[in-house]
Amino acid sequence: MMVEPDSTRSPVGYPGALAVLLFVSTLGVMAGATVMPVLEVIRGDLGVSGTAAGLIITAHGLAIAVSSPLIGWLVDRWGVRAPLAGGLVLYGIAGGSGLFITSYPVLIVSRLIFGVGAAAVFSGTTTALLALYQGTQRDRVMGWRSTTTSLGGLIWPLLAGAVGGISWHAAFAVYLIGIPLGVAVLMTIPRLDASQRTTTGGPLRLLRQGPALLGFYALMISAALLLYALVVFLPQRLAEVGVTEPFLVSLYSVGSAVSMSLVGLVYARVRARLGYANLLRVAVALWASTFLLLGTTNHLALIAVAPVLFGLGNGIAFPALTVLIGETAPPELRGQAVSLSATGSFAGQFASPLLLGPVIEATTITTGFLVTSGIAVLALLALFATRIPAPASAVTDSRPTPAKTLVRS
Repeated sequence: MMVEPDSTRSPVGYPGALAVLLFVSTLGVMAGATVMPVLEVIRGDLGVSGTAAGLIITAHGLAIAVSSPLIGWLVDRWGVRAPLAGGLVLYGIAGGSGLFITSYPVLIVSRLIFGVGAAAVFSGTTTALLALYQGTQRDRVMGWRSTTTSLGGLIWPLLAGAVGGISWHAAFAVYLIGIPLGVAVLMTIPRLDASQRTTTGGPLRLLRQGPALLGFYALMISAALLLYALVVFLPQRLAEVGVTEPFLVSLYSVGSAVSMSLVGLVYARVRARLGYANLLRVAVALWASTFLLLGTTNHLALIAVAPVLFGLGNGIAFPALTVLIGETAPPELRGQAVSLSATGSFAGQFASPLLLGPVIEATTITTGFLVTSGIAVLALLALFATRIPAPASAVTDSRPTPAKTLVRS
């Protein structure tokens, strides 16, 4: 019997571009996390309330949600290279400006401008990876992207915390990495032939041709809501069971990032075995299990398992939904399709504590977590009742996009 070669082990095309895009992917999750280690110091130095200080972390998310559709249009109109490179430079300049800012209002303005750059980073990297890779190679690089994204959420905040011991201003220097990465994008990323670019139709055309996008966006929003329910309210749950030491609290959060990193390394094989529909069902089941555990147990070991389960679910869902959204949209509108997912995700993050907070205040944290688990269960039932066809790329050749569609600048 002849055994077909494992295409997931074949060389991946455009290695220079891939290295840059994976490095850039680490910047997305660090956008707010980098400031967290020095947030209390900033609050005391600038003399602002806790709520006002929180805006330093969340303001960029609102800017991402609002500006992402425009970024998507620019990507579809001009190709990914220029918007991504420009976004990285803006990311570095606006983020790094915290080195010199001493006024709270000016700092918030800089964070809003920074959010526009972060929107370009998110949409640009996603669109570039979808354009450059097909089939099993796309599964591989999307899995690697999940790994590097989660690692960025560990490494960059640690670096910011280390230099933040010198001054809270120094933590903002970490964002300056965006400037050389913008140059690297121009040097390594191919661009689409201008004859292939069109933006006719926009979001309405997207939804007419791919109504399944609404379901995928709903899952992206759900993932964001659940993630920030965990980020915001897990420390409160831990305090209820006697865990208040900041380092110990951080260890519980690390479990989620580590598990997401590990599943990204094997994502391509798991996707090939289970298919997209089953992957999404497994991911949502893991989300439901996460909040069921948090809502029903007081055992520290079981509570520690919950973030790990959530990280596994995110490590599965993030690359699967990215590919499904990218493949459902027409190629010439892929940038806008990806940008709308960013709008949904960051709007979900912003809304999460506003939606779950009142429930917890009216009842208990455990009740709030059980309600959250119930929402995930409803999403799981909807997935079992829905047919999710495999995207065309799942059955195409794994070679890179044909060179005739790409032009080196």
